[in-house]
This record gives sequence, structure tokens and C-alpha cells, in this order.
Amino acid sequence: MKKLGKIVLITLAVLLALILIGPLVAPVPALEGVAPPEQLADPDSQFIDIDGVTVHYKEAGQGDTALLLLHGFASSTYSWREVMQPLAEDARVVAFDRPAFGLTERPMPGDFPNGVNPYTADAQADLTVRLMDELGIEQAVLVGNSAGGTIATHTALRYPERVKALVLVDAAIYSGGGSPSWVRPLLLTPQARRIGPVLVRNIRDWGYQFGQSAWHDPSRFTEEIWANYSKPLQAENWDRALWELTQASRPLNLDQRLEELGVPVLVVTGDDDRIVPTEQSIRLASEIPGAELAVLPNCGHVPQEECPADFLTAVENFLTRLPD
Repeated sequence: MKKLGKIVLITLAVLLALILIGPLVAPVPALEGVAPPEQLADPDSQFIDIDGVTVHYKEAGQGDTALLLLHGFASSTYSWREVMQPLAEDARVVAFDRPAFGLTERPMPGDFPNGVNPYTADAQADLTVRLMDELGIEQAVLVGNSAGGTIATHTALRYPERVKALVLVDAAIYSGGGSPSWVRPLLLTPQARRIGPVLVRNIRDWGYQFGQSAWHDPSRFTEEIWANYSKPLQAENWDRALWELTQASRPLNLDQRLEELGVPVLVVTGDDDRIVPTEQSIRLASEIPGAELAVLPNCGHVPQEECPADFLTAVENFLTRLPD
């Protein structure tokens, strides 16, 4: 029995050593076929330096009303392609890529501008307002889809004087916020920092199915749409930046501060949202003082893409009722 006990202890020690040391010595394959974000730009792409981070954005229209469009997780300005020009008929519209996504620069630890981690929610809210500063926008209607709705809400609470109204599109308010608190220290270990970026590369395998699940009619999420969604996966450091975002994510507890929102709010949701369940958006509208609700039929998590006509009707009607 003593001999068996020694064998078990030795086996456990070897396994522990493999767990602790293995990730530090295992070779990490380099990303292939990546390029600076500017080389992946569209003809209408624009880039601007915001406090040391080169931000990718697109702009259309002009007018007294300014709309700022904030995309969701694993998305980009591409998500607004169906509605940006129609919205720009009566307003100035700016869509931008949040750090870790699209063609916005992906700074790495050690090179964070001014030592500020750009992947935190606070930093992304600050960047949203600083982008407004640089573009000469005093006040804007923030239109946020999914995690973009989270940042839009956070921005409105952090900078209430800069936000004229909110349009929360299937916004992730009651769920998300990153890993459980007990997991976060593990994400910061040297082992996790080394292998984490490799793990997130799997989005290239499951991203297409995830995209389909965001649509009421998955067949409409085509290979062409996925190709445009996955285009930023050719940008330098996309995997490391996505891991940095994962490490930086924290619960914001925005659901406990909804009564503080003092601006007009429109909540938009598809009636078949399987990412942020439709019931959560209905609840959100009921818990924000004075909020309006639009539930779009036969639509999923990205109504601005799947149901653009109904989306535009709801948003434009809301905008016409805003005070001057």
C-alpha cells in the first residue's frame, strides 16, 4: 500500500508539473497572414488617434443630431451596413470599432497608452466620449447593439451630459460582464497569458455557427457575411487583444443603476433573440424610467442587419420625438 501511495503522489506531482510548466514551454504557433489594420481598410474607412489608440471609424450624413453606433462582441462597423446610410439622411452618423474588434488598433500590455488598459469598460466609455471630442460632437444619441449596448449604457451613466438619448438594441445588461470572480485570478497567471490567445483563435471555428444563432433565419447569415465579420481576424494581434478583453471584463452591475438614466431611451429587440433573450429586453424597458420598447417580428439578435426596415422605422420614429 505504501508503494501504491508513493506512485499516486509521484503521478500527481508529474501532472501538476505538466499543468504548471507545460503551458510555459509549449510552442505557441505564430499567427499567419496578418497585416496592419490600415491594410485591411475599406474605401470609406477613416482612422483617428484617440489618446494614443488609432481608432477605425466610418461617417456619413450631417445635421444637428449626431448618432454614434456601437457594435457588439466579435463585430465591427460592418454590423451597421444596412442602416447607416438611411440614418444619415437626417443626421450625422458615426460608427466605430471598439478596442479588440474591427480595424481599431490593438495595443499590447507594456505599450498601453498612458498606462491605461483600453480593453476595460471604463476605458471604452472614455474612448467613446473622446472620439466625440475629436469629431466635434458635443452630444450624441448612442445606439448600441448587444455588448455595444452595455458600453453605451455605461457611457451614459459615466458622462450623462454628453448623451442625448440611448437606443439599446438587444443590449447585454443582465448577463455577461466576464468570467466569475473566482476564475479571474487564473486568467492572469503566466500560463493563461501564454495559452489564452491560442485558445481564442478557435473563434475561427465556432464563429460562423455563433453568427447563425444571432439570426431568426440562420440561412440568411451567408458565407459572404461571415467573410466580412471575420475579416478583422487578419489584423495584427487580434488574438492577443481578444484575450486582453477577456481578462479585463468585469460585471458592471448596470441593472442596479437603471433608474439613474435621465435621457430618453428606446429598447429594441427581435422577438426571437437567442443570444440576449427577448424577455431580458422587455424587462429592461420596464425598469428604465420612461423607456420605449420595440419588439420586431421574425427577428433575432441583430435587427439592424436582419430586419433593417423595421429597425429604421422604430429608431426614426423615436428620434423624431426627441426634444431639441
